[in-house]
Parts: sequence; structure tokens; C-alpha cells
Amino acid sequence: MPGAQPAAPTAPTAPSRPTGRVEAAERRTLVVGKGISLQGTVSEAERLVIEGTMESQLLQAHELVIGHSGVFKGEAQVEDAEIAGTFDGVLNATGSLTIRATGRVIGTARSRRLSVEDGGQLSGKMEMISDTPAASASTPRMAPAPRSTEPADA
Repeated sequence: MPGAQPAAPTAPTAPSRPTGRVEAAERRTLVVGKGISLQGTVSEAERLVIEGTMESQLLQAHELVIGHSGVFKGEAQVEDAEIAGTFDGVLNATGSLTIRATGRVIGTARSRRLSVEDGGQLSGKMEMISDTPAASASTPRMAPAPRSTEPADA
């Protein structure tokens, strides 16, 4: 059209971000605040922060953070866990488990990577997850039996 002005550039509707891990602030987060007690199952939280007390038979989240005053009792299936309070139960972290100086893990913990700060406590059973097949990882390695010097019967 003659005399028409070009359209003004439009701003993107959402800020672009690189693909991959979502920033912690952008994750669906459930916070159990200090002084709050919660019992139940959590399955859709990406990030769970516990400053109070929580009991759960099955917790599923990408990231579990237990603050200094936080207490968790039960079973948790997470990608990464950071414990500065108390975890009592069964913890399966497919990624990393970090136990801070004030943290205590009681029970059974499994993780691919483990970091324990000076003062952090781990009481119970710790299993490291490896990339090897489960059958070979669970088979105990034993020394070969000594060979006899006598000929075998035919």
C-alpha cells in the first residue's frame, strides 16, 4: 500500500531459554514450611523443599531439599537430593545426594553421586548406583576357589 508504514516489530511473548534443565525458580515447587506437618503422597512436584515435617510412603520429585529444620520420614524417589536436616527412611536418588554439615540420613540411601560435608551423618546402608547392568553389580565378587593338585576323576 502506498504510504503505509511498516509494522512495528513485536516482542516475543515469552523469554527464550535454552533447552535442557529448567532453572530451579521455574520448576513446580512444593514448600513445606517451618512448623508445618504434612502426611501424604507427592508425585507431580518438580522441586520439594521441606523446612517442617513430612511423612510419605512414596515421594516422587526431581529435586528434594530438606532444610536445617526439616524432617522427612518415609520413602523418596528423586533425581537429586540435598539434605541439611533429617531424612529417615529409603532414599533413591538417581543423580546426586548431598549431605550438608547439619544433615543426617538414616536408613537406606542409593545414589549415583555422593557428597558428604564435614559433620554430615549417614547411618544405615548406602548403595552406589552404577551404569553397569544390575545383574553384574549385584553379584558378589569372590576369589576363585583354590585348585586341587590331584587329577579329576573321569
